[in-house]
Amino acid sequence: MQLVLATGNKGKLREFKQMCQDKVVPFSELLGELDIIEDGETFAANALIKAHTIYEKLGESYLVIADDSGISLPLLGGAPGIYSARYAGEGVSDKDNLLKLIESVKEKGVKSTPAYYTAAIAIVCKYGAYVVHGWMHGNVIDEARGEKGFGYDPMFIPAGFEKTLGELEDDVKSGISHRGKALALAKPIIGMLKGKSKNE
Repeated sequence: MQLVLATGNKGKLREFKQMCQDKVVPFSELLGELDIIEDGETFAANALIKAHTIYEKLGESYLVIADDSGISLPLLGGAPGIYSARYAGEGVSDKDNLLKLIESVKEKGVKSTPAYYTAAIAIVCKYGAYVVHGWMHGNVIDEARGEKGFGYDPMFIPAGFEKTLGELEDDVKSGISHRGKALALAKPIIGMLKGKSKNE
């Protein structure tokens, strides 16, 4: 079974390729550009929507992996949450979202506040659908620091660190990230499904 990643996000694709020893192909290489409406109410629901949509178009010889992730701030009632990719509006850039969240934190009059990232990874193939989660806790600050990573990384300081994800090296980040933790749980499932396929 060929592994296909149901994302158009270059940052996510890069992270998955770094973390997965298997060859992972973005769905756009097989299907071209495609807009998937993510109207689920949880990260898991949105990840499953993406994975099922791509799987239905590709068929049984593929195993589709989809990730839905975002950042949540208790100070903002859990926002941006599932709306992390469009916090500043539809069709905006990562930088627009980052600046909007910095503005929202500043409006609350704090320099730093607790936050956490959630990643839900959905795996869909002919044997069924699976979802795993990973979390990373820390604080967000009212400024952007560092050029690495993507999304809200330049304002997020993981628990136990002094640097933002925008300042930390990729290998450090992948060891503590929400996506890394979710992928560690997804890998044995992917291995089991691939093994099942080979034994048919």
